Amino acid sequence: MNRRQWDAKSKATIVLQGLRGKPVSEICNEHQISQSEYYRWREQFLAGMPQIFGDNGKREASLAKENAKLKNIIGELTLELKKLNEWPE
Repeated sequence: MNRRQWDAKSKATIVLQGLRGKPVSEICNEHQISQSEYYRWREQFLAGMPQIFGDNGKREASLAKENAKLKNIIGELTLELKKLNEWPE
């Protein structure tokens, strides 16, 4: 008997059904997969979540660091401008 090949989108759709509360036994019967296969897919799905959300955290930290650097530069330039304006002509 040939094994069916599932694409990533189909696996994600099946896993999401279970995460939304549909009984796993119904999902497995409907798609003709074993419960162990469903739970393996679910673990893979959940393991990938930090990658999706983690990149935003790194990007936000990088942007915050750049923002602080730019604010520092603006502050220095503002002080220099004030000094130049106070200089007698």
